[in-house]
Amino acid sequence: MGHDHSHTHGITATGRHRKRLIAVLAITLTVVVVQVVGAALSGSLALLADAGHMLSDAAGVTIALLAAWIAGRPASDQRTYGYQRAEVLAALANALILIVISVVIFTEAIRRIGSAPEVHTDIMLFAAILGAVANLVSLLILRGAHQDSLNVRGAYLEVLGDLLGSVAVIVAALVIMFTGYQAADTIASVLIALMILPRAWSLLRDVVDVLLEATPKGVEVQMIREHILSVEGVVDVHDIHIWTITSGVPVFSAHVVVEDGVLNARGADQLLDKLTTCLGSHFDTEHCTFQLEPASHSEHESRQHA
Repeated sequence: MGHDHSHTHGITATGRHRKRLIAVLAITLTVVVVQVVGAALSGSLALLADAGHMLSDAAGVTIALLAAWIAGRPASDQRTYGYQRAEVLAALANALILIVISVVIFTEAIRRIGSAPEVHTDIMLFAAILGAVANLVSLLILRGAHQDSLNVRGAYLEVLGDLLGSVAVIVAALVIMFTGYQAADTIASVLIALMILPRAWSLLRDVVDVLLEATPKGVEVQMIREHILSVEGVVDVHDIHIWTITSGVPVFSAHVVVEDGVLNARGADQLLDKLTTCLGSHFDTEHCTFQLEPASHSEHESRQHA
């Protein structure tokens, strides 16, 4: 016997924040153009690295928006959860893009060691300050929403890294301007590459957890078991499974052993309502399925397998 209080999940967590992502995408693409032109005119690798990082952010946001649109398509008999996992795959692509960008930046920085070209710091400084301001605005737009979706979180982390990268470029420009130490540009490039990798790894790890259907963070299976056992009429619970379809869509299933007298039509319905309410209120798990088993049947199975 199953009972499912499924709420509408046609709009995923990323879809709910689509307008924020579009605004960030517009800001990011504008700054990328400015920084690429600035890098070409100034000869700054650090500025070009920052532009490359921001371009990867723009690609990641574009992928997230496309995935949100795909994920909103209705479910079918062939895909009973629709295309909601498309968001997770987009987050995976986003993480891989970040890793590739960081490796390319690091490689070019190493190649320039000992032969750093002269950098025009006025253009470099202007473009870097513009990038920092744009990233700060983007962070404010995404603030709060990054806790709901892997893709929004990926965009937030990327913008945060961009802000730190822009600060590194600003510092490098000031060092070159006041000391003439041209290698500061190369050092800033390496720092930007090293800042990207931890964020990419963190996002990749979370994506892998979803794909491996790991228990969502912050959910304690033992505590859920105790809450279910506290419901009147419940004797035992087993085969508990908790996983995530996509950001904001956790799923729960369990076999619940109950007293035989509970399994009349009205009693079973009331028990299922209590179980669903308990799970939803304590653990924010709305999509849940319970298989009810009478205690006598459970005891019979135990004797058969003894």
